[in-house]
Amino acid sequence: MNFSYQWLREFVPGLTTEPAELQRLITMKTAECEGIRRVPSRENSPPDWIIEIDNKSLTHRPDLWGHYGMAREVAAITGLVLTDPVHLEVLPRSEPVVKVQIEEHTLCPRYSALRFDNVTVGPSPHWLQMRLESLGLNPINNIVDVTNYILTELPQPMHAFDAAKLMGDTIFVRLARTGEQLHALNGETYNLDPADLVIADAARPVGLAGVIGGFDSAISETTTSIILESANFLGSSVRFTATRHKLRTDASMRFEKSLDPENTLRGLARAVELFEQVCPGIRVAGGLTDNVGHLPQTNPVLLPVPFVGRKLGKEISEGTICQILIALGFTAKETAPGLLTVTVPSWRATKDISIKDDLVDEVGRIVGYEEIAPAAPLVSAVVPHSDPMRLYLRQIRAHLAAQGFTEVYNYSFVNQTEAARFIHDGDHHVGIQNPIASELTHLRRSLLSGVFRNILGNVRHYAEFRVFEIGSEIHPSSDNALPSEVRHAVAALYNAHGDEQDFFELKRVAECVFPSCLIAAVEARAYEHPVRASEIRWHNSVIGRIFELHPSLLHQEGIEGRALAFDVDLEVAQKVASGREIKYRPLRKYPTSGFDLSIVADLKLPVQQIQEELSKLASPHLAAIDFVRQYAGPPLPEGRKSVSYHLEIGAIDHTMTADEVTEIRNRIIQGMRERGFELRI
Repeated sequence: MNFSYQWLREFVPGLTTEPAELQRLITMKTAECEGIRRVPSRENSPPDWIIEIDNKSLTHRPDLWGHYGMAREVAAITGLVLTDPVHLEVLPRSEPVVKVQIEEHTLCPRYSALRFDNVTVGPSPHWLQMRLESLGLNPINNIVDVTNYILTELPQPMHAFDAAKLMGDTIFVRLARTGEQLHALNGETYNLDPADLVIADAARPVGLAGVIGGFDSAISETTTSIILESANFLGSSVRFTATRHKLRTDASMRFEKSLDPENTLRGLARAVELFEQVCPGIRVAGGLTDNVGHLPQTNPVLLPVPFVGRKLGKEISEGTICQILIALGFTAKETAPGLLTVTVPSWRATKDISIKDDLVDEVGRIVGYEEIAPAAPLVSAVVPHSDPMRLYLRQIRAHLAAQGFTEVYNYSFVNQTEAARFIHDGDHHVGIQNPIASELTHLRRSLLSGVFRNILGNVRHYAEFRVFEIGSEIHPSSDNALPSEVRHAVAALYNAHGDEQDFFELKRVAECVFPSCLIAAVEARAYEHPVRASEIRWHNSVIGRIFELHPSLLHQEGIEGRALAFDVDLEVAQKVASGREIKYRPLRKYPTSGFDLSIVADLKLPVQQIQEELSKLASPHLAAIDFVRQYAGPPLPEGRKSVSYHLEIGAIDHTMTADEVTEIRNRIIQGMRERGFELRI
């Protein structure tokens, strides 16, 4: 966006600030300036400078897309008086001769128009051509150049129709009809969409509202009467239309920012005066046409004076605040001690100023943020309530990471296939009314679905890996209440060349995370291995399950190897962890002695039961018991297995003799035989 320094001076007559300094002030207080360039003087006119401003910093300020709006900022920054170039009293008061019908005022809140007769189309005066050229606009003729001049001055996009080329006596503002086309001023023909707002006469569209006019009603050298349009269109509608047709114009870029509806009359009043200068003999025919819908009313904003100082970190007097706001076009009155009632002007009420914080920003930028001493905000720090679950989850993550697991995060959404894969006990899932993707239709009831996706995604790259996820399962409520969220942890281990030892490795990991936990065989679920599924018991509470995924799940995906997981309810586990009593046990001062025992038992008997029996018989001298191996096959009978354990025996107060160790070993052997077990010695 380019601004002429000399043009700004016309609205701020007392402006003596050098162009480069003015550029710096605008950058600090209003918008980012990209540069400044000098325009050579022409025919005794003073030299000019063009200040180039970054358009992105003006997105929320449509009033700054014209010289008059920027001049208001300059006047407020420099403390000078702003001169208004518009005189509304020049608008005629007689009956209008232009008829306008608006189909939907939501898309066109206001449409104003005037008819001008005795028009002579020709080149514009030199001063007008020079000013447009300095801003990068090409002069066309005196009529079109005036509309472009007002576009860059107020800013109000306008369009002039050749009255003789319009059919009928009414201008229609309506949506395009199926199959309609527009031959535009740029020479292109556009197939219109029913969502496009058009300006039409009795027969056809003559303009794409807010974007571009039509060629068939364009101004030419034979034009003697014109209808000058000054309208206000819904910004989003113009944006969609311009994007749909890949056609962005100077007018559409301004309408997209939500222009001030009050500006339509100002644009026409300004045109009346300019036409008299560039087109001698022109006259207004009839009165003003002004079709207005319901314009939203702007509510006053209450601004406490102490609030301004507290927000800015600098005390600003009430007089200074009022002076700044009035210079920017607001009205500010004291309605109570220390309280200002501020009325927002129409050109700042579109999508800009609505709350007191916005007004603080206006005051702050004009005062200058460089005038405010930097200081850390004095915000009282309140220690949050202790959250045992948050600390517990941190511990779980640390334990699993220490065991070589990588944490993953998955969506809480699943598709129907994933939802059904790990469903059990008649559970159902919560459906999503507006899914983020067409296939993600349900909320997860288990973290297993996401972790299984992680396994499928990683097997192509790694022969062995470990992952875990901590998140919430979403369980439906039976009484139409909100679903409940239950925190779970799922840790998975995959090994392309694994064997049954992987199950015991995952059991070891579970024991690290949940010390002294036990596992007990349970009936396998559909997605679990038929004989490698157990529940995890921790201090007499069932906290989850540990299992190998059913081989068919991997085979269906063309994957070989083994995948195992444990799924723990962290709500239950945290309660157990917080309630369990931890007792101090001193380190053993005396050495222990170890020996191996191999117990022959039924092939389907869980080894946990064997370990529990050995532990009971060896107590209280048992220092440690470790699983060594399991074997089934010759010379053992069919249906039998041999389970080997290593036991460490020792005393707290002395070093055991060989006879003592032998006596304990024999007691264990005898006790196991009495319980129906065979021993391989």
